[in-house]
Amino acid sequence: MRTHPTVSSPPEPPISTPPPASPAPDAALTDRIHAVTGHSVTDLAEYHEQGLLDEPTAALADAHRLMRQAQQAVDYHREHLRRLLFHEPVVDTTVADRIDRSIGHLRQAAATRDTHQGAVLAALSELQAAGPARPDTSRSPDLSAPDTAALLAIARGAKLHENLLTQRLSVITSSGTRIAYSALQRLESAGLVARDASRPVHAGVPLTLTEAGRGTLTGPRRTNAPGTPPAVRAGAWPSPAKRAHR
Repeated sequence: MRTHPTVSSPPEPPISTPPPASPAPDAALTDRIHAVTGHSVTDLAEYHEQGLLDEPTAALADAHRLMRQAQQAVDYHREHLRRLLFHEPVVDTTVADRIDRSIGHLRQAAATRDTHQGAVLAALSELQAAGPARPDTSRSPDLSAPDTAALLAIARGAKLHENLLTQRLSVITSSGTRIAYSALQRLESAGLVARDASRPVHAGVPLTLTEAGRGTLTGPRRTNAPGTPPAVRAGAWPSPAKRAHR
């Protein structure tokens, strides 16, 4: 009896390593966020932490932060699933169950990420519909370093208090530091800080930054030109530069 030779099927090609992860959706929104707000996502998060953003822009920063956290969860579960698929030597029912659970976690994380991404897009649309409401920082005053530090401290929370014994006015920030009243007067005269006139001074008057004040801190940083020699009166001798070299 003639037997036919058994024809074996060609071996399956080995499973190759999966391609690198695709860019997070955050990367696609970075340019749009910068175009709408005028800030990078890094600066946006920093300004939000310092309390320098208006309400619509702060909502965008919150939604973007939550979206990035959700994307980190997606990356974690994706990497865990990849290890199960490509690093387990034997796939049995136990491993298959772990794969099923990992897929469920990945699906849930992706849905959460998509929800926060939708909130980011909605916040961007609201800002675009409102139009360019950012203040003109080209006319912002050139503040000294102490006044800039005072403005930043007030942005984080501050109140104007009056000493009941001496009637002396001073600003106390949320961190407990004191700011001279003269510094507050300079910031108010520049239109950078506003006080709540409905509160009595002895109870503590809340201080807030105006749009110009926020724009001064979040706008392009400008510095005075270094090395400018001091003005010298006519007939003064010797000049300051010559005295320095003596």
